[in-house]
Amino acid sequence: MSRPVPTEWTAVRRARLRIAVITGAIITLLITAVGGVAHVVMVDAQNEQVWRELRYGASSGDLTRPPVCTWLYVPGVAPLPNAPRGFPLRADVAQVRRTHEAVERTVERDHTVYLVRTQVRADGDVVQAVFDMRFQLADRSHLWFALGVAEVVGLLAAAVTGALLGHRAVAPLAEALTRQHRFVTDASHELRTPITQVHTRAQVLARQAAVEELPDPHRDGLARLVSSTGRLGEVLDDLLLSASIAAGPSLPSEQLPVDLVELARSVVAEESERVRARRLTVVVDGPSHPLLVGGIRTALRRAVGELLSNAIRHTPADGRIDMTLSRTGGLVVLAVADTGPGFDPAAVEQLFQRFHRGSGDGGRYGLGLALLREVVTRHGGTVAAASSPGHGARFIIRLPEYVHPPRARGRARPVMAARTRRPGVLLRGRPRPASGRARPGGSPR
Repeated sequence: MSRPVPTEWTAVRRARLRIAVITGAIITLLITAVGGVAHVVMVDAQNEQVWRELRYGASSGDLTRPPVCTWLYVPGVAPLPNAPRGFPLRADVAQVRRTHEAVERTVERDHTVYLVRTQVRADGDVVQAVFDMRFQLADRSHLWFALGVAEVVGLLAAAVTGALLGHRAVAPLAEALTRQHRFVTDASHELRTPITQVHTRAQVLARQAAVEELPDPHRDGLARLVSSTGRLGEVLDDLLLSASIAAGPSLPSEQLPVDLVELARSVVAEESERVRARRLTVVVDGPSHPLLVGGIRTALRRAVGELLSNAIRHTPADGRIDMTLSRTGGLVVLAVADTGPGFDPAAVEQLFQRFHRGSGDGGRYGLGLALLREVVTRHGGTVAAASSPGHGARFIIRLPEYVHPPRARGRARPVMAARTRRPGVLLRGRPRPASGRARPGGSPR
């Protein structure tokens, strides 16, 4: 079963991870809440019980045989041998003798906590009762340890549960994306042949109409038919390329080196007729040596061709298009600048949306720059656009420079194409011939 395209598959994986994280957070919060409630209940119950026993011991307890963990101090009576140090608290004894009111306090000493009550008994003696909270504190520590173990187990259970829930919850979405991807691929393949035949037949009819000098309305109608079928074929090619990107090489060892300088010059050479017809000047400014990037040559050719076609479409007659290639910081940079009307900087993101309708006569529905960004992103690069109305537009592609794997360092360099020059196009450096068909039209702005 084929996968959805990378961006959609990433969204599916993020949805699964989000469900797992939310499930884990809920279980963690529940365990923490239960532990907090249990701790509060235990502490309140222990304190209430201890204070109750302490008050009873202070008022009626046997001075020679006090309750467990309790010591009773009375003037003139020797304390037990195991009595804690620092007791009785003589300040409390003096205060009770003076006021005849009971005094209660909590004392932290010797890594434990003591509850102390000092009061006057019915016989007139001042008694100070001391209770050691050592065992109660140990019970609380055991409770938190148990809660910590439960938390770890709960997190593991949450991870498993979240993964299962995420998989089951997102499975229909993943299946729908897979079906959509398969449908686009199959439909594009099935439609390509008949549309190509229709386009070819329309071209033949247009030529015959020109030879037989049919009326202008007939010839104009056939010309529009040729243009429409050609654009329809472009959309199908874009859909096929978008569907095939998911299956493109992703590992460095699987990538093939592509000379972006040679590729850019060949794309410019393909568009020489359109450039000459619109009286444009296209300048390719690149180094004499190759600038290699790794990836799919046909996809990269389409991306560069989309940038140039877009610039040609939006540059007025007698305008200029500059295509600059350079290398910086391990990246190969391709910039295309034109002298067209430009666009609103606030609409940059809309340019890269699928089937965006551009303004002006040249706008059309299609994948256009959206496919361009998809291709560049798939190759580990970025694409950016900058402009201001009336001052042209500039598109910049940055792709990682190709690094030869160790086993390929000794191989010979690929043979480059012979030099050539097309009329109407200025090429700096080493011009190279075109390969593949020219693509009429471009993406909207």
